[in-house]
Amino acid sequence: MSRRIILTASLFGAIAVMFGAFGAHSLKNVLSVGALEIWAKGVEYQFYHTFALLFLSLFAVDHDKLAKWSYIFFTLGIVFFSGSLYLLATREILNIGFLNFIGPITPIGGLCFILGWALLFVAASKRK
Repeated sequence: MSRRIILTASLFGAIAVMFGAFGAHSLKNVLSVGALEIWAKGVEYQFYHTFALLFLSLFAVDHDKLAKWSYIFFTLGIVFFSGSLYLLATREILNIGFLNFIGPITPIGGLCFILGWALLFVAASKRK
């Protein structure tokens, strides 16, 4: 078991619950329906990959470089994919100018998710 991965997953899980509740209760009166859907998609993918991290924590051994890279890519994916969706959903109320340029970050996060899953696949295929 990897303590670092469990701690990361626990943090991301708690944040996902808080952001889910925040979106459902506080943002529903402020954001459009489309923006709320974007917010919810960020929460959804954060949860999926929090569970992936929890699984990875059971799978990872100390010197498994592929599992380590899978952890890194899942973590970056959550930050880039879900993080950019949170910013995109709230861009109208945040009034921050750089948010118009954050859209391309989302696919980078998606690519990180794909790489994390691919590396997990390769790591599992090498196990006996």
